[in-house]
Amino acid sequence: MSSQGQNKPAILFTAFEPSGDALAAPIIERLKARAPGVKIYAWGGPLMEQAGATVVEHTVSDAAMGLGALKKVRTVRRFHGQIRRWLKQYRVIAHVPVDSPAANFPICAMTRKAGAKIVHLGCPQLWAWGSWRAGKLRKRTDLVLCLLPHEPGWLQEREIRGRFIGHPAINRELDLKKLRGSLHGMPHGAPRLGLFPGSRPQEVKRNLKLLVNTFIELRSRNSGLTGLIVAADPDIAALIRRKLREFPGGLHMVTGQRDIAIAWCDLALAVSGTITLHLARQCKSMVGVYKTDLLSWVGAKFLLRTDYRLLPNIIAEQEIVPEFVPYVGGPRPLVSIISRVFNDSKNAAEQQQGLALLLSRFANKHYADEGARLILNTIQGKKLDTEETVRRERSEAETRVS
Repeated sequence: MSSQGQNKPAILFTAFEPSGDALAAPIIERLKARAPGVKIYAWGGPLMEQAGATVVEHTVSDAAMGLGALKKVRTVRRFHGQIRRWLKQYRVIAHVPVDSPAANFPICAMTRKAGAKIVHLGCPQLWAWGSWRAGKLRKRTDLVLCLLPHEPGWLQEREIRGRFIGHPAINRELDLKKLRGSLHGMPHGAPRLGLFPGSRPQEVKRNLKLLVNTFIELRSRNSGLTGLIVAADPDIAALIRRKLREFPGGLHMVTGQRDIAIAWCDLALAVSGTITLHLARQCKSMVGVYKTDLLSWVGAKFLLRTDYRLLPNIIAEQEIVPEFVPYVGGPRPLVSIISRVFNDSKNAAEQQQGLALLLSRFANKHYADEGARLILNTIQGKKLDTEETVRRERSEAETRVS
């Protein structure tokens, strides 16, 4: 690239997980629409590239991040060295670190020194396990774009600016009627249990056996039960086939059809993570789990500071979804809870009502548009708008369009 191109103002995104790639992509797309003259670069993934970012290095795949913990550390340090050299050549006006605070905080120190505004996309979950790191976040951010409604208040108490912009798993268009009409190719049987083993290989390796054994025991009690494992992508599907070798009777698998699978099932058994918000988006009854070893279970009891571990329960500030997070046991307690929901429609209805109330906390949020606007406002040094101002501006914009 010519030196003239390098001197143009640039926004830098840095993401190190597939979830970060998915979080950043819609906002990059809106930034390109709002400020077409600003170049966007990224250490990121394919979704960010499709949205219009120039990806300098692919950082979100397991291949890029390595296999072992030590190799991951070395890989991240290599990326840090690349970014340090890159910053000497490009004029970065804003840095948007996406999740992954351990990987991103050192980069924030570099971009802060280079004079860039820093807007975190996704609040580092210090409220769950690391409140002592709030001082580091305060020094290395101008604004935090929060995905959960309680986070701005937590940040404000620590003199950190934050704005709730909604969550892409919830604040998105979803035609439920069309989804339900797309079930003709799905397995037949009743009741229907969806198994969501996670989107990362390590999650699948830890949880798959527990999920499948839970299904087997449930089916021994109800021969009509049909199960569906939902693989996040072809790589995860290949991993599941290697781990299972042979699928038990009544259990099937689909790849990448998350929303259709959610519409298909009567209840989901899901590994803790963003999938629980996708399930909540359809008000689907679920049980959350995260299998771990005994040492990690003990460590979580000491480190985690929240009353709940599952995202819907954290947002609702009460247990509306049965959660086994972290968990070291076998399938029997899960079987008991799932059987209760299958056999008593009142249990399912109460959970669905709780999920509907949870969704109301995300009403009138426009994740990508609000995120892009706040990034540009921060670059321009504008004060944070009040919620009332945001609603008025959006209403005026919609009136002009109509």
